[in-house]
Amino acid sequence: MSREKELRLALVCYGGISLAVYMHGISKEIWRLARASCAFLDGDAPTGGSQGVYRALLAEIEHDHKLKLRVLVDIIAGASAGGINGVFLGQAISTGQSLEPLTDLWLDSADVEALIDPDQGPRHRLSKIWALPLAWMAQRRSGDRIDELVEAGARNEVRAKLSKFVRSRWFEPPFGGARFSNLMLDAFDAMAAAPAGPRLLPVDQPLDLFVTVTDFAGHPEKLALNSPAEVIETEHRLIFSFTDHGQASVTLAHPGELTFAARATSSFPGAFPPCTVKEIDAVLAGRNLPWPEREAFLKRNLPRQYAANAADCTVLIDGSVLANAPFRPAIEALRERPARRQVDRRFVYIDPHPGAKLDFGGKKGGVPGFFQTIIGAISELPRQQPIRDNLEAIAERSHRIERMAEIIAGIRPEVEKQVESLFGYTLFLDRPTVARLATWRRRAQTAAASKAGYGYAAYGHLKLAGVIEQMAQLLWSVGGELGQARLDHIRHQVAATVRSQGMDDMGPTFSGGTNPATIAFLRSYDLGFRIRRLRMMARRLSDLESGFDEADIALVRDAVYASLAAYLDCKRTETHLSLQRDVRALRSNAGPLLERLAESLNLKPLDDETELRLSTALGQASRDVRRPMLLAYLGFPYFDVATLPLLQGEGLDEFDAIKVDRIAPDDATSIRAGGAPATLKGIQFNSFGAFFSRAYRENDYLWGRLHGAERLIDIIVSTLPASMQMKPGRIAAIKRDAFFAILDEEEPKLLQISPLISSLRREIG
Repeated sequence: MSREKELRLALVCYGGISLAVYMHGISKEIWRLARASCAFLDGDAPTGGSQGVYRALLAEIEHDHKLKLRVLVDIIAGASAGGINGVFLGQAISTGQSLEPLTDLWLDSADVEALIDPDQGPRHRLSKIWALPLAWMAQRRSGDRIDELVEAGARNEVRAKLSKFVRSRWFEPPFGGARFSNLMLDAFDAMAAAPAGPRLLPVDQPLDLFVTVTDFAGHPEKLALNSPAEVIETEHRLIFSFTDHGQASVTLAHPGELTFAARATSSFPGAFPPCTVKEIDAVLAGRNLPWPEREAFLKRNLPRQYAANAADCTVLIDGSVLANAPFRPAIEALRERPARRQVDRRFVYIDPHPGAKLDFGGKKGGVPGFFQTIIGAISELPRQQPIRDNLEAIAERSHRIERMAEIIAGIRPEVEKQVESLFGYTLFLDRPTVARLATWRRRAQTAAASKAGYGYAAYGHLKLAGVIEQMAQLLWSVGGELGQARLDHIRHQVAATVRSQGMDDMGPTFSGGTNPATIAFLRSYDLGFRIRRLRMMARRLSDLESGFDEADIALVRDAVYASLAAYLDCKRTETHLSLQRDVRALRSNAGPLLERLAESLNLKPLDDETELRLSTALGQASRDVRRPMLLAYLGFPYFDVATLPLLQGEGLDEFDAIKVDRIAPDDATSIRAGGAPATLKGIQFNSFGAFFSRAYRENDYLWGRLHGAERLIDIIVSTLPASMQMKPGRIAAIKRDAFFAILDEEEPKLLQISPLISSLRREIG
């Protein structure tokens, strides 16, 4: 019998201008891996290509290590070129549509000839003939050692298209915004017309997509201070967000909305004109495509502008100007993730050209000139800022979780001693029933309060504050009204209602004579306590797995995760959307709203169902499994009293650390070392190179697939515990199979890079 585990990928996709073609190759491999995982779990017939290699790897892991691994992508955040790829990947995962038609968009249409606005091109063949030396100089400076692996004609193609680009109207963006929007709408139409498969996520597992955009003029945001009480700050960062709420649909969002997000995030300054709502309106009107959700979309994604009746004329530019590595929205999306089995959470960021440096004319130790300094300050430096702050935030979260695990392990012997002394050893010989489990739980909770003495009061107040904060955050999310001021108002009204109704009366030690109103309040709203208890049981079960057969613990694991999923669903915004009107109407006296929230949470039936599941599963488990799991369940009040004040509530409802992986040319060295300079053509001309040649795009797309396959195999294998390592040489053999499968798939299609494919076959060996 195999145990189940989910490898959940949250993707963060960087900008990269024409390196979008390389990133498409990577995203296509991610899509194929997600399809392979679904097919494997559904028992569908094996397929060929790299998808077949991934499926075979998952089957091998189950056969050799008794681990059924599901790989899924449920969070995507992208900027600029990464935003475009994120939009299309999100559509494919949410709907089951194919990414294959998108490859034609990149190879055929991501070209100067297709993108340049007819009104901006040279008027005739002699226009700006004096500018040609600039093009030749740029072409010579951009050459590298892999030119010989591309058809010789590609160099002539690059010269011709670079000439046209340089001789376009100066001081005007050469690329057409409406042309690009139409190309993306064509791609969505092609995806919809192609054969589709099932949605690539489990039911109720939401797909959340975030795309960064820059508001050129900025919009006002209020900041609360001590003195003055309020100041106004101009904010330029915007995030367009989409979700499918965990349900299958024909599209993640209206194609016009997805196109708007992709067009706006990729409005590279100087290359594309800024994006506006009016442009998208005109494009959709030209295609006779209605946009019935227009007002709701603008109100949600441009709230300040919409409120000021200025959404239509808001000027939006490239999302990577201020947020090239959008980790923050992806991290915030974690709080509403369901969990039905053990989870290995990964943040995977795709960086097509890591370590890129500003070019100061090739001088070693050179000092930038006047214009180089200005251009670097206003454009290049903000894009190339490292992600240390994001990684440190993720690392700190993981450290909190590890710290909590160490504390729990350290106090476990004493807690178990207390529980055993309370009930006696005969407890573990009895078969738990629903009534017994409820009685034991209440008795253990009273004993934990008594043992803690006056320290329990601090714990109680901290727990109460956490419940109020959780309620305020949930209601704020349900209301959908952005801004810190609105969250502060909701929090203030909730806290005031709790005080006015006496639900914050902890008593001298929060034990014995606790106020019934406080107890009723916690029973109605304290989701955190319930989730922390079940997560700790899941962690304890993971500790036991190596010592027992899967059959001994499967029932208990299923009961724990089924119960946890039910409580986590209560944290989801979508569960309580019926309260939206009441939340938006809240001005004072939150009492009626809190009553409706209690009805919507409906925790009492969930508590009963949880104890029924747990008592049934523990009753059927062997004594060696039942004893530690009962000790964890009944001992949880002792653990919570000790850890909640110590860690100030941080990390206590999160028991799984986040690991971070990167997919970049520098990390995939099985075929060829040297990173982007040794493999990619799109890095030329300040990352515009792939726009000047189909051969260059074919080159970068193929390397994207190869690099993506290599790194995804690494990530899959890294989720195996230390006791389940694969045989020496096996990983290299799997990668080799994937590389050849990709070359076999692409060789009939990528006709302009035949020398490269032949060379790759020799290099792979």
